[in-house]
Amino acid sequence: VQLQAYGGGLVQAGGSLRLSCTVSGLSVENYAIGWFRQAPGKEREGVSCINSNSNTKYADSVKGRFTISRDNAKNTVYLQMNSLKAEDTAVYYCATDPRCRAVATGTHDRSYGEPYWGKGTQVTVSS
Repeated sequence: VQLQAYGGGLVQAGGSLRLSCTVSGLSVENYAIGWFRQAPGKEREGVSCINSNSNTKYADSVKGRFTISRDNAKNTVYLQMNSLKAEDTAVYYCATDPRCRAVATGTHDRSYGEPYWGKGTQVTVSS
């Protein structure tokens, strides 16, 4: 199983970016996939998740600004980020997140095994 996040970059505050997470080795329509981020000096935090029923979950800090979606044909999960703020600056990662537990609570549900993580993509928002 491999996940790869890309689409990061430098954007001004108020701007938008769309991150993509391409997945191989499993079908995104059958697995919950989450987006996480880690800013310098801070712990990693869950940002958003979409499960196999297309139910979504968002961190309070991004609700109304970020939208998660997926394209089953492309086996890709997206994170549309609008109205970006300087505090959104971080390395963004995608990972499997059974039951979206890690985004909701900070801890993966390891009864499903260890999560698969992709390499991150840097998002920098200039103020």
